[in-house]
Amino acid sequence: MSESVTEPLTGDVEVDETYVGGKPRYKGQNKPGGSDKQAVVVAVQRGGKVTAKPVANVTAKNLKQFIRDNVDKSARIITDEYRSYKGIGKEYDGGHETVCHSKKEYVRGDVYTNTIEGFFSSVKRGLNGIYHSVSKEHLHRYMAEFEFRYNYRDLDDGARTVAAIQAADGKRLLYKDPVK
Repeated sequence: MSESVTEPLTGDVEVDETYVGGKPRYKGQNKPGGSDKQAVVVAVQRGGKVTAKPVANVTAKNLKQFIRDNVDKSARIITDEYRSYKGIGKEYDGGHETVCHSKKEYVRGDVYTNTIEGFFSSVKRGLNGIYHSVSKEHLHRYMAEFEFRYNYRDLDDGARTVAAIQAADGKRLLYKDPVK
């Protein structure tokens, strides 16, 4: 199921990155990710859809390119204080707002990243509870499933099933293809 958002996200768009899979590293230390974990960058439109993409490295170049590819120029970008997002607001009419998690700031008026944190929570619970382990080679497929679940969350089970079948129409995935 390849369920990526084709229309750019608009309005207030929260962008953040997370690390999934692998064994926990640097427990109790303030260090991002770890060599066993895969980075995923995500953008979520408040009240709308989500798009996610695994990235090899969380660099300013990769993050900004992901935002350019998935977010409309009229949007307002909302992120945490991660340095790699600096300067992105110049490209968007709505500008760029941040919350400073390191200073215990999580909400400032309508500036927050709680929507995207909720998506991360669903993804991580799902990966731990359903799949138990995640391979880097298939992470984009896992993320496509969670995108689909989130983007069609307002539909009942029947309508969601129809949407899944329509999204899979004409696509054939053989076991030998993903495990090359």
